[in-house]
Amino acid sequence: MTLTFTLIDLAGSVALLLWGTHMVQTGIQRAFGATLRSLLGRALRGRLGAFLAGIGVTAVLQSSTATGLMTAGFAAGGLVDLVPALAVMLGANVGTTLIVQVLSFDVAAASPAVILVGVLMFRKASNTRAHDLGRVLIGLGLMLLALHQLLGLMTDYEDAPSLRMLLGAASTVPLVDVLLAAGLTWAAHSSVAIILLIMSLCAQNVVPPDAAFALVLGANLGTAINPLLEGATAGDPASKRLPVGNLLSRAVGVGMALAALGPLGRLMVTIEPDNARVVADFHTMFNLVLACLFLPVLSPYARLLGRLLPQRADPADPSRPLYLDPAARQIPMVALGNAAREALRLADVLGEMLAGARAALVEGDRKLIVETRRRDDILDNLNTAIKTYLTSLDPEQLAENDHRRLHEILTFVINIEQAGDVVDLNLLPHATKRVKRGLAFSKEGETELLAMMDRLMTNLRTAASLFMTEDPRTARMLADEKVAFREAESTATASHFERLRSGRIDTAQTSALHLDLLRDLKLINSHIVAAAAYPVLERTGALLPSRIAANEM
Repeated sequence: MTLTFTLIDLAGSVALLLWGTHMVQTGIQRAFGATLRSLLGRALRGRLGAFLAGIGVTAVLQSSTATGLMTAGFAAGGLVDLVPALAVMLGANVGTTLIVQVLSFDVAAASPAVILVGVLMFRKASNTRAHDLGRVLIGLGLMLLALHQLLGLMTDYEDAPSLRMLLGAASTVPLVDVLLAAGLTWAAHSSVAIILLIMSLCAQNVVPPDAAFALVLGANLGTAINPLLEGATAGDPASKRLPVGNLLSRAVGVGMALAALGPLGRLMVTIEPDNARVVADFHTMFNLVLACLFLPVLSPYARLLGRLLPQRADPADPSRPLYLDPAARQIPMVALGNAAREALRLADVLGEMLAGARAALVEGDRKLIVETRRRDDILDNLNTAIKTYLTSLDPEQLAENDHRRLHEILTFVINIEQAGDVVDLNLLPHATKRVKRGLAFSKEGETELLAMMDRLMTNLRTAASLFMTEDPRTARMLADEKVAFREAESTATASHFERLRSGRIDTAQTSALHLDLLRDLKLINSHIVAAAAYPVLERTGALLPSRIAANEM
């Protein structure tokens, strides 16, 4: 029974320590998460600045895992080179040692006051950040309380000789200690909590210093596992370079430390006789030495990782945005330029759809029709990505001209996407109907349709150019094309009825199909003109509010 109660007390104290650590981490992330992420992103330019940023961010977050996941996200998105990202991880390893150093001193007596202040801030503060800082103080107080309980439990450890025998047997093989602590750290998502637990066990002589040092090495190894499992993009080996590099560097350091554990342990005990402090010092020394070893060789190390984990050679997904850089959202002028570049890709895709529809009408190829319809999904995905990107910009950072340009980009992408819907839902089904029923246009009718489609593709290229130049003369010319296109549609319709009366059209079905295609082409042209010409003409005052003539009294 003594063993059972001791295990329950030990598990409860460890759970309290883990929960306190969790509250500190989540409170800091809620209060300063965006600021810390922005700071980390700005520091990822040189290895030294990245190393110091890794120390600072991790010291505040109390989680090298959180820092690793953020940095892995930057690296996987191509926003940072591998060398500074690896430097951040080396700094994060050192940053985790700072709170351990603070808590290695006897500060448990402050836990009631810290929890009291934290509860008052958490319950009474109207400010959101103060509320989150109250959560941090509560978590810190719980950590101190848990450490105090662990020390008290270990003081009475002689009452549970079977538990002493169990832990003593597990601590006789250093490799077993490393694997045990690595597994616990991976499960807990916190090397800080596990190191503090090891420190408590060693302070009460539950485990000898050499075994505690091996456990510390395992905790350092285990904290590198989570970024590898959670931070890498599945399927692309290149996205795993950072977490794999971090894990390999830790594994190398652990292997070297294990090989010299005997003399290294004797040296540490000689320098620091206090068992709690010596664990914290060993943890700090291990990570500082590891940083000193790897910082100078990060460039060749990054090249090695690049060869081991090459970029996947698969063709790029055409529906994936290429220019919507999340980091550029802080500078509206750059962000709007990126969105405009992405919007031009919609015009290119619509041009491919029109070319495919034209070829399908001539050749009657069902496979070509299917391939052309798939491009509408590309339009939909890019349209959604651009709108999401633009609406995420802070309106307060946008000047008047920025708001105008944002509206013009949205107008362009919406109209181009709607033109694509007309091709997908109207034009291509008509081509499919023609193939299925074996319908054939007259030579004159087919020539008219193809001429109008060629004119439509020319207007689309003009609209894309106008979207970037915003030239009023080009805008007026494109708007005049709407009138010319409407007249061409009326002329083609009249010619069609003339051929129908003269009996030069085989069936009524061919007649209906021909008229439907003419209306669809006119509708697509209307969207193209509205996408680029109307915003410019409206801004210059050259756009009439209505085509209806005013009543004359």
